[in-house]
Amino acid sequence: MAMRWTNTLKESDVTDEATFLNRRQLMGGAAAGLGLASIGGGVAAAEGLTPSSYDDITQYNNYYEFGTGKDDPARYAHQLTTAPWTIKIDGLVDKPGDYAFDDIMAAMTIEERIYRFRCVEAWSMVIPWNGFELADLLDMAGVQSGAKYVAFETALRPDEMPGVKYPVLDWPYVEGLRLDEAVHPLTMMATGIYGKDIPNQNGAPLRLVVPWKYGFKSIKSVVRITLTDKQPPTSWNKANAREYGFYSNVNPEVNHPRWSQASERVIGGGLFSKRIPTLMMNGYEAEVGSLYAGMDLSKDI
Repeated sequence: MAMRWTNTLKESDVTDEATFLNRRQLMGGAAAGLGLASIGGGVAAAEGLTPSSYDDITQYNNYYEFGTGKDDPARYAHQLTTAPWTIKIDGLVDKPGDYAFDDIMAAMTIEERIYRFRCVEAWSMVIPWNGFELADLLDMAGVQSGAKYVAFETALRPDEMPGVKYPVLDWPYVEGLRLDEAVHPLTMMATGIYGKDIPNQNGAPLRLVVPWKYGFKSIKSVVRITLTDKQPPTSWNKANAREYGFYSNVNPEVNHPRWSQASERVIGGGLFSKRIPTLMMNGYEAEVGSLYAGMDLSKDI
C-alpha cells in the first residue's frame, strides 16, 4: 500500500457540511488540528480560505464534453451513464484488464482531503474531496519496472456528451503524469465531494486530482489508465503546445501567453470575487518541489 497520512479522527468527528462552511468555526477547528485540513497545504494553511460551497463546486465547471459554458456541465452531465463503470488498466503492468469500479472501491481505503484547486484560467476553489491514492490503484495492477509515465483517458460517449459534436479538442480527452508524480501521496482518485458521491459534472464516478497542477490535468470520468515508458500525449498540449505544457505545474512566475498567473479569483465571491496571490505549485511546493529538482520550471511548463 502507498504511504498514508496519519489521521486519528473517527467518522463521528467529521464536521457536518453546514458547520464546515462556517468560516469562524472552520478556522478554529483547523487550528486545533483537524486531520481533514492537515494534508499538504489544506484549509488550515490556505491563506484564510474556507472550502468552497457545494453549489459553487458543482455549478461552476469546465467539462467540455458537455459544453464550453461554466454551467453547461451541470445542465447536461446528468445524461452520462456512470453505472456500471469499468477502468481498463493496461500497458506495462503485471495484471492488465478491465477493473470494475465497484471492485476497485471495495479494495480501497477512502479518505477525506481538502485541497486547493487552481484553474489555468486564474480562478480557484478549495474542495473537500473523498477518494484514494492513485498509487494504491496502480498497485492493484502491478507496475512493471520499465514504466515511466501514466496515461489517462476520459470516457467518449457522443450520445451522452453533446459537447463532443464540436472539435474543441481532439476527443477523447487524454492526460498524463510522470510515474513519480502519479505515485506521490498527494495524487488521488476522487470519488466524492463533501462525503457525497462525486456529481457527473465533476467527473463521476472517478477522476484524477493532482492539487499542485492546473485543474485541466485532473482528468474526469476516467475509463483507461496506461503505464508506458514514453511521455504520453495530453489534450491541451496537442491543441496548443505553446500555451499548455506537459507538466502544467501551478507557477505564478510564468504567465499564460494571454493572461497573468500571479493571482487568482476565488469562486464564490460574486461578481467582484476576491483576488489572492497564487502560490508556487498551488501551495504544495514543500511536498512536491523535489520532484522537479534540476528542472527549469520557466521552460518545462
